[in-house]
Amino acid sequence: MTSTGIRLHAPAPGWAIAADVVVVGSGVAGLTAALRCEAAGLTTVVVTKARLDDGSTRWAQGGIAAALGEGDTPEQHLDDTLAAGAGLCDETAVRLLVTEGPGAVRRLIETGAHFDESSEGGLALTREGGHHRRRIVHAGGDATGAEISRALVEAVRARGLRTIENALVLDLLTDAEGRTAGVTLHVMGEGQHDGVGAVHAPAVVLATGGMGQVFAATTNPPVSTGDGVALALRAGAEVSDLEFVQFHPTVLFLGTDAEGQQPLVSEAVRGEGAHLVDADGVRFMVGQHELAELAPRDIVAKAIMRRMQERDAEHMFLDARHFGAEMWEHRFPTILAACRANGIDPVTEPIPIAPAAHYASGGVRTDDHGRTTVPGLYASGECACTGVHGANRLASNSLLEGLVYAERIVADIVAERAADGLPARVPEPVPHPDRPAHPLLAPESRFAIQRIMTQGAGVLRSAESLGGAAEQLQRLHTDARDALDVHGKTAEPGVDTWEATNLLCVARVLVAAAQLREETRGCHWREDHAERDDARWRRHIVVTLDPDRSLAVRPTDTADFPPTR
Repeated sequence: MTSTGIRLHAPAPGWAIAADVVVVGSGVAGLTAALRCEAAGLTTVVVTKARLDDGSTRWAQGGIAAALGEGDTPEQHLDDTLAAGAGLCDETAVRLLVTEGPGAVRRLIETGAHFDESSEGGLALTREGGHHRRRIVHAGGDATGAEISRALVEAVRARGLRTIENALVLDLLTDAEGRTAGVTLHVMGEGQHDGVGAVHAPAVVLATGGMGQVFAATTNPPVSTGDGVALALRAGAEVSDLEFVQFHPTVLFLGTDAEGQQPLVSEAVRGEGAHLVDADGVRFMVGQHELAELAPRDIVAKAIMRRMQERDAEHMFLDARHFGAEMWEHRFPTILAACRANGIDPVTEPIPIAPAAHYASGGVRTDDHGRTTVPGLYASGECACTGVHGANRLASNSLLEGLVYAERIVADIVAERAADGLPARVPEPVPHPDRPAHPLLAPESRFAIQRIMTQGAGVLRSAESLGGAAEQLQRLHTDARDALDVHGKTAEPGVDTWEATNLLCVARVLVAAAQLREETRGCHWREDHAERDDARWRRHIVVTLDPDRSLAVRPTDTADFPPTR
């Protein structure tokens, strides 16, 4: 690993604290890692961009997939995951997920999470797309993420973990040997810390969530701006498979001009028997896949888009009127409320839906202990690419991945600490050079990036659309670079300019990878290369950032990831 030496333009840190581990992010992956670190006796600091419960986890509706039901096995869960991943899952990573998953869910219950129970008193299990068995545990009907977030946040506060909220992490600190030495961050508003500071630690766990805000319409919250992936790239880490962005098939359609976070209509609604229909009431998924509406998400999203094209329609419909009012109110109260708030009553009318950006299957490349290519830097959850999801995430595997791999990360940190001897080393960060620095974009660039990505790199892609997107993104990048390099000027440092800059970084990587992958696989759909091509493309695409801020894009030699160490 060679550090790029690149950092965001920001004031020098005005304060610093020390810890054994700094966890960046407060979703299921971040808080699970933090709690396990604290239980192992490690001094841990949690840094999160907004409040502790403001990440993507609390928006998860469906649940957690695990082989907990009678007759279900990890092997069956593995088979469903590999099928959804379209030939690019790492089978070892998936096997770890499905075998360690049931225990991880039980430990989450021990932490305080309460899941819905059946009339017999056991866990109530449902189905979602791509699953051949009912193996999805859920809470509050369709409020699983909110319950998980509540339980983990309460546990963190009860145990007195040090947390820094409303803080955007800027860049990784490294020591003279190139090992992780902490992070710089900017704390917004008044509090114990304010402005730019640093947390010095020999281990950093990135659990920063997704990058859905790179598109105009997404299910992701506003904080999902790809900050962890962008930080890792600047630190010299490898990023993989960012072209595989899952578009959730059933997002409440609010109009063609709707932007920002859109209400999700959980796959569990289809798992309970809802039908996808067109304006004439025809179930168009029947005959397209053995699981019909419960086919993997990429297949359903493509089918919806094709039907929309055939009918020259802006959306399709999800029909669950046959559920009746009682089932809607008890099983899906959150979705019912969201629909009614937007003037739609699913008890009496079909729900207008269309695909929207939902989940990044790729991210910072890790091994089966969450280690990246930068020593001491770990990644978990949506910002990581563990190899579990391949080309298309199986529904409800994301929360499980956050649990399982967070625990594996902590086990590795503890083992490293034991191997190094006690006490742990105190890192001595090397100051970042003034240059090369990453130029900052003006805040309004965020909306330009979203429009470019939605038009050129959305559900349907082609060489023409991706080429146009790449050209426009490069123009934004070049203009910012020239302003800095030629005129010594850049946008004023601040949260909005740092976020816009991070979004441009991940957008460029996504488009570059999507241009290179000339096939259709999983949730990457190339109209000009409509077939899957295992001979050429059953392999991963790895991207790094060069010191001159250009991207180095390469495919792996095989479907196996090279080692991170």
